[in-house]
Amino acid sequence: MSDISRIRNFCIIAHIDHGKSTLADRLLEVTGTLAKRDIKDRVMDTLELEQERGITIKLQTARMLYDYQGQEGSSEQQKPSQGEYVLNLIDTPGHVDFSYEVSRSVAASEGALLLVDATQGVQAQTLSTYFKALEQNLAIIPVINKVDMDIADVDRTKLEMMDTFGFKEEEIILASGKSGIGVKEILDAIVERVPAPRVAPEGSALKALIYDSFFHEYKGVVALVKVEQGKITNRDKLYFIGSETVNTPIEVGYLKPVMVTSTALEAGEVGYVATGLKDIRQVHVGDTITHFRENKGHLEIEALPGYQPAKPMVFASLYPVDAADFSEFQDALEKLALNDAAISYQRENSQALGTGFVCGFLGLLHLEIVQERLEREFDIDLISTSPTVEFRLKLITTDYTKIPRFNPANLQEDGTYRVRTAADFPETTLVDVVLEPWVKLEIFTPEEYVGGVMELCQQKRGVYKSMEFLSKSSTGAKHAVLVYEIPSLEIMVNFFDQLKSLSHGYASMDYSFLEYRPGDIVKVDILINQVEAEALSFLAHRESALRKSRTLVEKLAEIIPRQQFSVPIQAAIGGNILARADVKAYRKDVTAKLYGGDETRKMKLLNKQKKGKKKMKAIGKVEVPKEVFMTALRSG
Repeated sequence: MSDISRIRNFCIIAHIDHGKSTLADRLLEVTGTLAKRDIKDRVMDTLELEQERGITIKLQTARMLYDYQGQEGSSEQQKPSQGEYVLNLIDTPGHVDFSYEVSRSVAASEGALLLVDATQGVQAQTLSTYFKALEQNLAIIPVINKVDMDIADVDRTKLEMMDTFGFKEEEIILASGKSGIGVKEILDAIVERVPAPRVAPEGSALKALIYDSFFHEYKGVVALVKVEQGKITNRDKLYFIGSETVNTPIEVGYLKPVMVTSTALEAGEVGYVATGLKDIRQVHVGDTITHFRENKGHLEIEALPGYQPAKPMVFASLYPVDAADFSEFQDALEKLALNDAAISYQRENSQALGTGFVCGFLGLLHLEIVQERLEREFDIDLISTSPTVEFRLKLITTDYTKIPRFNPANLQEDGTYRVRTAADFPETTLVDVVLEPWVKLEIFTPEEYVGGVMELCQQKRGVYKSMEFLSKSSTGAKHAVLVYEIPSLEIMVNFFDQLKSLSHGYASMDYSFLEYRPGDIVKVDILINQVEAEALSFLAHRESALRKSRTLVEKLAEIIPRQQFSVPIQAAIGGNILARADVKAYRKDVTAKLYGGDETRKMKLLNKQKKGKKKMKAIGKVEVPKEVFMTALRSG
């Protein structure tokens, strides 16, 4: 494809479950990209987990050919010429945890379909993804989906989109990804409203942006690229500016959505470069590819603007159940990190669980998906510790030998020390201030649930900032956008479930990192028979430490095996015990052999047993099986 004016790169952005993947299926079907027999539900969702859960996890790319014939109607703008156009579709996730995938899709496009479910209306992620597209100056095509459903409220949804985003009524396309209503109108709108790629003049040095990558068993590391200027052929010697890697690809091509080889990728096109590399660290998402030149001219090429590194919001340690699987686990994590640039990981050791990695995720769903993919795709049994957030400490000492498991990499430029697990938390006497991360939380909710949502946010230490009502009509305000600043620790575990519960499933949320602020964060030690269980200790705000401690010790008392002596389980902050529960001892009936006589004989035997239990408890050691840690952590 040498005519750049006939290329359209676009993405589909929407809130979760608004029908992106189903609409993508219809676009592939109508354009004849896939044969009828190959069309199945959610064909762009290639992961088994995506099919099972009905959500999109990874951005996917598909190249379509569309024979544009124009459409009759208003001639306010110059219609494009008729003929065949190349449409490069990038499908995106809708869940807030995968917003990093959306940002990369948007950066590789010139236009976006903004999809809104006619049964749900504008939601939190709709607003968030709209502003991402706006920041990149994308041409936005508003589409109302699922208009053929009995409960669809098309008029209200149309008013919401006009009031919220300022669209004109004639700009909004009514469609149904299920039945195919409006699909031809969408394809025509893409050709007419989305501009062709803006590229440098012919003869310019090659610059291609890597917007995604994955590992192929036979083709090595495969980089998905958008060629900004120049041309890539399968015979070129390439240079990766960021990683300083020199490579001759084994093939280039495009996704349809299966891999289809081509002789070249030209300026404006989206495709893939199969490098054949086995070292995944040599290819980075956001890197720039150019031609390698023997005169070192490639060193003078300026890299394209990449992506802001993903900001992990949740941290948890992953350990293989079988210690012998560690090397396999490490390789699997590296390969998955290539496919998911939002994962960060750092090696660590635990007395109870062995060697593993403390990993950073964008949210709890992201953590759950990553763990499940590692277990399914690489056949490794894993245990995850309780999720937490990253804290920053201002220390009153520079003697880092006093810091447990001190890691120089955790020292920040501002002099603070990064801590992600309770095991890394130093003695309280060494800490001046603990800084915890705060986020900007936007909640989109029907008007009648505003009071309950505000009460929930206040319980979670939220700071109210603003409230705005949307979609006003003759019946009054219908929806409200609440903005709070709140510690990310408070929304990490079950906030989303509580929000859905009190709003009967109608509220949605989106959040973004703000800054670190001082907080009364304490380390809660879990003691089993007076011995600290490092893997179960946790960090919490002082206000919620008591509640969490009681819940955990009661749970442990139920699952720790009974001993010949009573085992106390305690939660403590420093020397102060917050909660306690006991595992009852086995007790033999030593009086069973008595058949009468004086009462003193019975008491003598019971006192003897009591002394033995006391001595055993003093010198005995409780061996806590690894299964106990797994059960406690999984249910916590």
